Amino acid sequence: MGRVTDLASFTPLLGPEGQTLLTALRDYDPAQELAVASRLRRDHPAELVTAALGQARLRQRAVAKFGAEDAYRMYFTPNGVEQSTRASVGSYRAGRMKALGVGSVADLCSGIGGDAIALARAGISVLAVDRDPLTAEVARANAAALGLADLIEVRCADVTEIDTSPYDAVFVDPARRGGRGRIFDPEAYSPPLSWAVEAARKAPRAALKVAPGIPHEAVPEDAEAEWISDGGDVKEAVLWFGTEPGARRATLLPSGAGLTGRGLPDPAVRPVGRYLYEPDGAVIRAHLVAEVAEELDGGLIDETIAYVTADALTPTPYAAAYEITDELPFNLKKLKALLREREVGTLTVKKRGSAVEPEEIRRKVKPKGPNSATVLLTRVAGAPTMLIGRPAGGGR
Repeated sequence: MGRVTDLASFTPLLGPEGQTLLTALRDYDPAQELAVASRLRRDHPAELVTAALGQARLRQRAVAKFGAEDAYRMYFTPNGVEQSTRASVGSYRAGRMKALGVGSVADLCSGIGGDAIALARAGISVLAVDRDPLTAEVARANAAALGLADLIEVRCADVTEIDTSPYDAVFVDPARRGGRGRIFDPEAYSPPLSWAVEAARKAPRAALKVAPGIPHEAVPEDAEAEWISDGGDVKEAVLWFGTEPGARRATLLPSGAGLTGRGLPDPAVRPVGRYLYEPDGAVIRAHLVAEVAEELDGGLIDETIAYVTADALTPTPYAAAYEITDELPFNLKKLKALLREREVGTLTVKKRGSAVEPEEIRRKVKPKGPNSATVLLTRVAGAPTMLIGRPAGGGR
């Protein structure tokens, strides 16, 4: 089915007939799309029905990022859904901007306006800039749909031509996807990271959204780098200017727990203790496993693996805790026998430093029974190892 690809197909959706169609399609089943399309085309122009169906599908996809209340009022492009910031992350970042005393932001590469919306809801006035006419119009429609048009000015322009001097801060979210998919080289972003950094340095405050896999050596010395996870999944990294140069930080949502690096040396390797801790992905990306290990009075099970082991169960928001009952050399036959003996039917398989895929383990051991267990496939002091246990209270 077709998609909204230009202003000519998008604009009619904002009119009365387009709004009627979008309302009718809110809860439609995509599996029934052909039948729904045929029925609607009896009373509405085919092009409008096609555009509305495409928008309805995008809204359903967007619920995971924006929540149903906003997603079903907003407008999207396929790239906009894919690349936009999750609302919880945008809200956190906007709150931090507000706490820094920011009252106005030039949002460069604003996309469909997800970050502009979060900033406006924090009481910050926003200039949202995107060079694509359709994307800019979608952002404008979103500001109006959510009652934020007075705080969000949308401009279709090249971000490199924008004078940001009237604004308290700059926010840049360079495009990190191209025609061939995800872009990993920061200089291949659009605009390149080097341009964004220079734009940031001209402002009193700035935040640059980058991929969480950015190499630490690519972080400018005068920037603070913050890695953000939401529900345990790492969502993004942000380079802050005008805050704490050189700082490395991990922020975990929804709790808001934050950990800042103290330059600790790598933890020592020690034998597996009673408890194993799996640090949050943001902690690992920020290279703050040593800070967590110190808090837990623990060590690493292998110098290359981000699992922390300790003898005591210590509450921490920065890692999930497991009580370890068995430590075995990697051997599927032994694992299958042990799980059968313990009547384990619900098996969680996690891995770090192992080439074996969890689905392969489940398929081969065929768990069956009323009990549950967690198997962690990893390396201990360089040797492939299976750690068997269960989630323990006191972790994340």
